[in-house]
Amino acid sequence: MNAVVSWWNDHRPSKRRLIQLYSALLYNAHVKGFVQGSIYTGKAKAVCVPGFNCYSCPGAVGACPLGSLQAALASSNQHIGFYMFGILMLYGLIAGRSICGWICPLGFIQELLHKIPTPKLKKSRYTRALSYLKYIILAVFVVAVPMWYGLRHSIAIPGFCKYICPAGTFEGAMGLLSNPANSRFFGMLGILFTRKFVIMLIIGLACIFCYRSFCRFLCPLGAIYGMFSRLAVIGVKVDLGRCNGCGTCVRKCQMDVRHVGDHECIHCAHCMATCPQGAISFKAGKFTVIAPEKGCSDDNENSERIRKKVGKTAWTVAILVLCFALVWFNFLDPAVKEKKSASAPKAEVSSPENTSVNESSETVNESEAMESEEADDPGLYESQAPIGYEPGEQLQDFSAECLDGSTFTLSENRGKVTIINLWATYCGPCVQELPYFARFYHEHEGDVAMIAVHPNFVAQDVGEFVKEKGIDVPVTIDNEDEEIFGIVNGSTTLPQTIVLNRKGEVVYNEIKSVSYELLEQLYEKAK
Repeated sequence: MNAVVSWWNDHRPSKRRLIQLYSALLYNAHVKGFVQGSIYTGKAKAVCVPGFNCYSCPGAVGACPLGSLQAALASSNQHIGFYMFGILMLYGLIAGRSICGWICPLGFIQELLHKIPTPKLKKSRYTRALSYLKYIILAVFVVAVPMWYGLRHSIAIPGFCKYICPAGTFEGAMGLLSNPANSRFFGMLGILFTRKFVIMLIIGLACIFCYRSFCRFLCPLGAIYGMFSRLAVIGVKVDLGRCNGCGTCVRKCQMDVRHVGDHECIHCAHCMATCPQGAISFKAGKFTVIAPEKGCSDDNENSERIRKKVGKTAWTVAILVLCFALVWFNFLDPAVKEKKSASAPKAEVSSPENTSVNESSETVNESEAMESEEADDPGLYESQAPIGYEPGEQLQDFSAECLDGSTFTLSENRGKVTIINLWATYCGPCVQELPYFARFYHEHEGDVAMIAVHPNFVAQDVGEFVKEKGIDVPVTIDNEDEEIFGIVNGSTTLPQTIVLNRKGEVVYNEIKSVSYELLEQLYEKAK
C-alpha cells in the first residue's frame, strides 16, 4: 500500500497538467464527432478559442484563433475583421502566453511527446536564435499569403493552415480519416496532404527530443501572444524585493527566455519551484493564484485560506461548465440533433396527371407519341429508384429560397440535368471553380438546372460575394438544420458536386474540385 501511495505522490498530475487536460476536453466537447467522423458546425463555431485547436477536429466546438485571423485578413478587401483583431488583443491582454502554458491543447501534446525517454536537446544560443523564426512565419504565412490572395484574387488561402499547421493534419485530417465513415475522403488525398503529413511527423519527432519545438520555433499564435508579455494581466511575476539575480530561474527554464515573463515565457510556473528565494508567484492582477512555499511578501494571515477557497470555487464552476458543454454539444444543440436520413423509406412521389388526350390521338403513330410525351409529359421522368444520395438512387426532393428571390424545387426540374454544388466563400478551391459552373450553366441554359448551396455558417455576405465575382447562378444558404447538406450527404469538407440525370437520379456525388471539362463529361453521362 505504501508503495502505491509513494508512486502516486511521485506521478500524480500537477494542477497545470489537469488544467491542460481540462482545456483540451472543453475545446473538443463534441465527443459525438469522433464517433460519427463528422465536424461540429453549430453557431458556437463562430467564436474562436484562446489556444491552438484545429477548427476541423471532429470534437472542436470553436474556431482556431489563427485560422480565424487568416480568414479575416483574406477578406480584408471587403471588410476589416475588427472582431478577430479585438478578440486576439483581448486574449493577449488578459493572459498573453499563459495561454500557451496552461490552456493550449497543442502545447499539451508537445509536452506529452517530450516525456518519451530519449536523449534531450538542451537550449542554447542556437535555439534562442531559432525562436525568432515564428515571427517570420507569422509575417509570411499568416499575414502576407492570405492578404495577397484575398486582395489580389479574392480567394481565401489560409497560408499557415494550408502549408504548415501540424494541428490541422493531426487533429483535423487524421481525426477524420481515422473514422471508417470517412473512407471516401482517401480519394481526395494528394501531394499537399503528403507534404503536411511529413511536416507533422518531423515536428512530432522534434518535440520528443527538444522541449515544445513547435511552440518555441514555429508557432505564430505564440508569437502574437508574446507581443503582450509586458501587458498581460495573468502570468508569473517576480518580487524584486526578494530576487537576488542568481539566474537559476532562467537556467532551469526549458524555454528560450532571457528573463522571467519575457516574450518567450509561457508562464508555466516551473520557475517557482526552482527559485531559492521564493521570489516568483503566479498572479492575476494583484491576486496571487499560486504562491511559492514561503508565501508572498504581501500575504496576510488569510491569504492562503482565500486562495484555497477561490481554487475550490473555480474548479467547481469549471466542472459544471464542462458538464454543460458535453451535454449541450452532444445532445441539445440544434446543430447536432439527428437529421432526417437521406436514405429514409421512399416517400410517395406525386406526378402530374397525364393531360387528357382525345380519342383521335390513338391514331397517332408511336414515334409521334413518344416525341409528344418527351416534350409535354413530366411523368416520363418519374423514377422508381430508392431515395438516397449514392449513384443510381434518386435524390430526395427539397425546396430552397435563393438569394435572388427565386425558389428552387428539385422535383420541378425533372427533365433537365441537375447540378448541385456545395461551396463556401471561405473555401479557396470552391471559389476557383465557381466560374466553371456559371459558364456551364449559361452555355446549357434550358437543359440544365443548377443551384449552389452555401453552408449555414456564413463568414461574410454571400450575396455580395457572388455579385462581385459575377456568378449569376441560383445560390442559396442552407437552413439551420442543414437540410440540403443532409440530403446529399454533405459535410464541411468542400467543394462537393452532385449531378442528377433527367429522372433526378444521382450519377455523380464526389467531394473534389471539378473542371469545365469534367462538367461536360458528367453532363453527357447524365443525358
